[in-house]
Amino acid sequence: MTTRSSLRFLTATAGASLLLASCAVGPKAPDATLPPSASGAFIGAAAPAVTAQAARDDWWRLYDDPVLDGLIGQALTENNELEAAAANLRRVRAALGEARVGRLPGTTTTAAFNTGRPSAATVPGLPPGTEAPETDTYDAGLDVSYEVDLFGRVESTIRAARADAGAAEAALDIVRVTVAAETARAYADACSANAQIAVAERTIELQSNTVDLTQRLLDAGSGNGLDTARSRSALETTRASLPPLRAQRDGALFRLSTLTGRTPAEASEAARACQRPPQLTQPIPVGDGAALLARRPDVRQAERNLAAAAARVNVATADLYPRITLGGSLGATALEADGLGDSENFRFSVGPLISWSFPNVFAARARIEQASAGSDAALATFDQTVLVALQETETALANYANELDRRSALQAARDQAATAARLSRLRFDAGADSFLTVLDAERTLAGADAQLAASDALVTTYQIALFKALAGGWSEG
Repeated sequence: MTTRSSLRFLTATAGASLLLASCAVGPKAPDATLPPSASGAFIGAAAPAVTAQAARDDWWRLYDDPVLDGLIGQALTENNELEAAAANLRRVRAALGEARVGRLPGTTTTAAFNTGRPSAATVPGLPPGTEAPETDTYDAGLDVSYEVDLFGRVESTIRAARADAGAAEAALDIVRVTVAAETARAYADACSANAQIAVAERTIELQSNTVDLTQRLLDAGSGNGLDTARSRSALETTRASLPPLRAQRDGALFRLSTLTGRTPAEASEAARACQRPPQLTQPIPVGDGAALLARRPDVRQAERNLAAAAARVNVATADLYPRITLGGSLGATALEADGLGDSENFRFSVGPLISWSFPNVFAARARIEQASAGSDAALATFDQTVLVALQETETALANYANELDRRSALQAARDQAATAARLSRLRFDAGADSFLTVLDAERTLAGADAQLAASDALVTTYQIALFKALAGGWSEG
């Protein structure tokens, strides 16, 4: 075959391979459909504290708190888990680039020099007792190979790698959602602990005044030791609530430091001084089920994992069929370096190579079964991820709405307890009630204040849980 006819053969075969490359084998990807009931309005969307407007990525700005804005901005820049997820995404994208190389011909260039002397016995016509002459050999060449993707193995490998990259990108977005929400939660926990500490300290001040009163009455001979003991017991009980609250605040500050890439010694002084959890002055925009599932990165990750698993079934199936590689080699071999350019020293070869691991068909079918099982597992994971996303959002909506109702009731109870404490003190001063009534009223007021402060903290916690369920924060808004 001449050089020209060989090149025509190679060109024709390559063209035919492009036409046949779309003949991928294996099953189609499983249908990752969403249940119709998942696309409508949320069950909890009727609450007045939320609105059906589209959810926001930069949800923390709804609090209008510059300290919170700065902390979340710092966390999204400095958090170590985010940095690790970003590095993993770069790794997977590099693997995708490697897979795409499979579409291109492989090339190898060679250049070699050899000097040697053969055995005299292998040189015909050499007189006995004569050594064979030493020879130098120079060689340079270019080898080209191209896999004809007749059964879609290469293309399916690229699809799997592309889906892996999409899943890694979604994983990075999941970390962003978590970091934004947990930073806000740690800040809110520190503020809430300070608010509860302030309530306890006000109660301690009130109870200290009561202890002083009972002691003065006892010293004047108009009181009794029982009232003094009861008032001191109430005071010490309230004081005992302070250490756990301080520990809670410090723990929140330390979590906040870790989230923002700082050591505990570098805890935010602004967060330490915060006296009230961040407050919303407008309803939370929540969108609907369709928008939720479109924005939740865990749903997107599950869908991309499903696509990758389905592509790998096709890769495994392609191993049942022959693998065809077109190869060509151009080069020159000469006894002198300046002879490499002479036409008589030119060499070439071209032709297809067919490889088929037919005896290992059972191993190939075992790999197909493994890949198919992985695809089924990925489909089940996708379906479960959709259900969990809806469950988390509806649960967060229910918790938030019901805690708002509870806080309203606690506020009314606290107001009534304050009125009762004031009236009981007036009645005691007028001699109409015993001091036990005053103590009971003050104890009730202290409990109501503590419950209301704890409910304020829960309201903010449930708000942040709702924002996290809505997947806010994965784009920086």
